[in-house]
Amino acid sequence: MKWFCLFAALSVAHAGSEVHPELMEVKTVYLLPMTYSLDQFLAIRLTKGGVLQVVTDPNLADAILSEHIGTGLEEQLKSLYGEKKTDSADKDKATSFGGPMAGGTRSKGAVFLVDRKTRNVIWSDYVRPKSSQPDELNHTADKIAGQLERDKKVKKEK
Repeated sequence: MKWFCLFAALSVAHAGSEVHPELMEVKTVYLLPMTYSLDQFLAIRLTKGGVLQVVTDPNLADAILSEHIGTGLEEQLKSLYGEKKTDSADKDKATSFGGPMAGGTRSKGAVFLVDRKTRNVIWSDYVRPKSSQPDELNHTADKIAGQLERDKKVKKEK
């Protein structure tokens, strides 16, 4: 029974530390506009902390940081990069869930790191600001950037 509990605990610990090589490959990020200008606070925190290099040219970015996914994001990515080149395997994956994600409204608090080339979400977090005050937005940006930094380090150590 003790061995079973130990094995179960190790399995749960291992499951929480999955390695996502895509996250480790991201060095530069382009931030899309966010509610309450949270993108500006995130740019400061990401750059100041050395978490990621923030770029102003989307063509230089490895990933995009957005507060929404779905058709709205797809349209923004099309305008920035053109149509995504897909192979038949990607099309099969997209249609197996009924097509592209619907919606696209901004949900104050959700952030998504999207791989520029594959357009897959490779990291996400939810930290809802309590208000639109600059101090609160700065605190929210600190939380988001801090979690991203910790997740990148965990992945790097594995």
